[in-house]
Amino acid sequence: MALNTAVYTGESGVVAFDVGGSAQNLASVRSFSVDQETAAIECTTTGDSGRQYKAGQTSFSGSMDLYQRDSDTGHNALFSGIGAAPATIELYPSGKENGIRLSGEVIITGHSLSTSFDGMVEVSVTFQGVGTLTKATVS
Repeated sequence: MALNTAVYTGESGVVAFDVGGSAQNLASVRSFSVDQETAAIECTTTGDSGRQYKAGQTSFSGSMDLYQRDSDTGHNALFSGIGAAPATIELYPSGKENGIRLSGEVIITGHSLSTSFDGMVEVSVTFQGVGTLTKATVS
């Protein structure tokens, strides 16, 4: 399939997470975000009229919100991910049929479960990338 040529909504977004060596779609994803950044390394020398910088190492991190599904193996892998070895994550902002896939190795840095009398049981997960984030066209 081709890249989306117009704007699109997030309702088709998919998150897949490493469960036993295979990326499996997570159930009941409400939202996700991923942030990339690069370090700015100062390299100013005498005689420069303004500060000078070079791009340094890159990093990425992110978060996702889900409705809790006790029987979902992906949800259980996220819960067990605290303190575990890096695992693969795949993020599809417009679904697996078109658009892009962002993927990389992550460590789970936070897993928060919350509930209220008149609401759903929700889970918030944060992750830190290990290495680089890869962007590919879904085909």
